[in-house]
Amino acid sequence: MAYYEKCIETVIEQLDKFNPEKDSPEQFLETVSTSLQTLSAQTQAFVLEVLSGCLQYQRLLTIVVDAFYVRDGRLCLWADYSLFEVICYLATFQLDELGFQLFCNIIKSQPLDKMCKFLRFFFNPLNLCSWIKDEWSLVYEIAYVKENWIDPLMRWQPKVQELISQLERMLANHPSLPKTKAKVTEPKEFNLSAPRPRGIPVPERVPILAKPRPVPRSTYQLPKEQQLLEITKRYNRRKAEELLLRANMEEMRCAVPRSRGEPLVQDSKKQPRLQFGPRILKTPKLTFYKPNDDVPVKLNTAAILREGALYQRQVEKELQRVDQLVDGAGDFSEFLEWQKRMQAKDREEQLAAGECRRLQGKLSHEEAILARQHLMQENKQKANQKKEETAELMQQCAERRLQEERSMKELVEQVLETQKNVKVAQTKLLKVRQQIVQEVIEESRELLQRSTEAAKEEQRQRCELISQLRALEMQPTRKGKLVDLTQIPGYGLEGEMSIMELRERLALLKESQRREEEEKRDQIIQGKRAKSQELQNTVEQISLCRAAMGRSAALRWEEKKALSVGPGAPCQDERVLELQRRIEEKAAERHKQAALLHVSAPRAARPKPR
Repeated sequence: MAYYEKCIETVIEQLDKFNPEKDSPEQFLETVSTSLQTLSAQTQAFVLEVLSGCLQYQRLLTIVVDAFYVRDGRLCLWADYSLFEVICYLATFQLDELGFQLFCNIIKSQPLDKMCKFLRFFFNPLNLCSWIKDEWSLVYEIAYVKENWIDPLMRWQPKVQELISQLERMLANHPSLPKTKAKVTEPKEFNLSAPRPRGIPVPERVPILAKPRPVPRSTYQLPKEQQLLEITKRYNRRKAEELLLRANMEEMRCAVPRSRGEPLVQDSKKQPRLQFGPRILKTPKLTFYKPNDDVPVKLNTAAILREGALYQRQVEKELQRVDQLVDGAGDFSEFLEWQKRMQAKDREEQLAAGECRRLQGKLSHEEAILARQHLMQENKQKANQKKEETAELMQQCAERRLQEERSMKELVEQVLETQKNVKVAQTKLLKVRQQIVQEVIEESRELLQRSTEAAKEEQRQRCELISQLRALEMQPTRKGKLVDLTQIPGYGLEGEMSIMELRERLALLKESQRREEEEKRDQIIQGKRAKSQELQNTVEQISLCRAAMGRSAALRWEEKKALSVGPGAPCQDERVLELQRRIEEKAAERHKQAALLHVSAPRAARPKPR
């Protein structure tokens, strides 16, 4: 046992040192072989063989060990990650070479509870035949995985179950370690220094602030324009509601139900005719008001100047073109005709390409439906196989549950015998604890009495200090000071003056500033008048240019409309025909597959639970 334990510890130690981002497996094995020269040849060969196998099949081992930590090994330490990798490698790749007896010795040399958990998880038939097989098949081929790894593990599964039950018995019989009584913490008093008496701070002078100006009423009132807008909005809303109510009432009058005593409706030839439902009355025709397009659009200054500059550039460009034509420049009519032909050809190609994209999307949709149908058929086969496996496992679980119930009955009988002896010891311990509690209560009562006396003395000292402070505050103080506004302070500063002189000078300064503001205001008004006249001239030019541009746009629209009516549907090219043929084939195959899927397959009979 100690020999195998030492070998496995050596493998785990070297495996923890391996870093796949920095080290290569070949160089790492060479360094390990040089460091293991002190061991025997047999031990060295075993360690190197297991270590090289773990590095070679590390992807397969990490799949199993990560899943174990997620499902059953949540309470296991991550330091045992390499241990579980080594056990998984030995069980998967070396179990036939080592033999079952040697494998049992290796397992028993490790912690029994960890080995029992991992073997129960790894050799579970549901895990082996489902997700472990699927995950390993993503790395290697399915046939290779099933033939070389899954089938041998399933053959060894009954013997491994016996080993797991043996480990569980060993864990049940293993005596538990005696629990040591925890040391009780003894509290100690803090060694604090006495605080110094706090000094009384000098009170600060309360600053006298100037009386603020009242808030103007216009702050809390809406402007007149906004008030007018709100009044018009409410009036329009009330008018619209009245019109809507009137229209609803007219619609309700249209549907008048026939009374019970009313006779059948007869036509001009005195033949009875049945009347189904309410009579429909005609309503007057609704009048729809056309929007007025002549309402001018209000533009700001920037928009007017921008549009005027744009039309000015267009006029200059047109004049340059006329001058060039007068000088003998060529005409662009031939180029424009060639451009129109090429644009028509491009439109046809775009229509054909759009049709091809649409058909390709339809073809991919059909292929996706076929793939989904194949997947459903495979899933049905897998589900039937799972049902058979679960039936067998349910039968095995029922047998195992009967065995566990028998063992639990035996344990209950043993526990009842031990509880009789425990009750006598509990009564003795209860008496001792009651005595200790009485002593603690008396000590706490004395401490509480001392603390209340100290608190009363501290409260009395505070009351005396507060009475002294209030007596100091009640002493009279002189507030206020006489000020002469015409007197110069006499600080010796340059330009020193009294408050009255300062007020007169400030009044003169404000008067001069008011005159300057009036002059600037007059200049600004004159500039605005000149600018508004310029803008008015620009707006007139813009209206003329817009009318001309509108007439030319209408002519171009008529030409474009005449061109759009002429060409017909895009011609069918070879790509479109080929895609349509493939779509028809896929659709026929999909219908056949759907007909096969609708045939109900016979279900396997489920075994009755015991």
